[in-house]
Amino acid sequence: MGSIMICNVCNGKSFTHGKILWDALVNEWEINEFEREYINRQQGSRCDECGCNFRSLALSKAVMRHWSFQGTFQDFVKKYKSLKILELNEASDLTKWLKEMPNRVLGEYPAIDMQCMPYANGSFDLVIHSDTLEHIKEPVLALLECRRVLRKGGVLAYTVPVIVDRVTRSRNGLQKSYHGFPDTGSDDYLVHTEYGADMWQQVLQAGFDNVRMDTFDYPAAIAISASDGNGPIQRPLLQRLFRRV
Repeated sequence: MGSIMICNVCNGKSFTHGKILWDALVNEWEINEFEREYINRQQGSRCDECGCNFRSLALSKAVMRHWSFQGTFQDFVKKYKSLKILELNEASDLTKWLKEMPNRVLGEYPAIDMQCMPYANGSFDLVIHSDTLEHIKEPVLALLECRRVLRKGGVLAYTVPVIVDRVTRSRNGLQKSYHGFPDTGSDDYLVHTEYGADMWQQVLQAGFDNVRMDTFDYPAAIAISASDGNGPIQRPLLQRLFRRV
């Protein structure tokens, strides 16, 4: 960890570090102690001033960079309050700022299925979600849908838990694994995909032109952002593309 960290949401300089992984989940993921430590930082370390965890800080960096904004996320939401935003399943600790933006739409499961969303083509400037995609059975289809509802010049920004020294793997055929709390057993929290260093490939499979990554306290927190210079994709074309993936 670096000697000085600054929160890009509020400029706070004090952080509290907690542990959130339990032994059964560590065994299911087959992760080592180094990996366990940085995943704990990703999920359990927070700014003492605003309460944001590290993945939220990486995510806010990705959003602000797309609009070349220099400052805090608190200031960003004030300057860009006219943006039309689709927040899916609450974007972790950024929700309390995003909900201040008057054109923000919150889409939550099960009412909203990311694999077939009810929004019109090219509806949003920003689509944002955090640690949701790993729970989607067909993540590329979900990314295609995110691309479809974006306006030209818009951006998709999201996080997934990433183990940086391995490649992405499906949990199909493996013991069921859940995120949440140790006693979580609902299929709403079932993990379909464990993401690794190649997590960016799904973004390109979904047809985006550009994919970038922003970090906070690497390798603890990585945010992915994607944009498409061709403008919104149409649903019939989306369905044809998905059949080729």
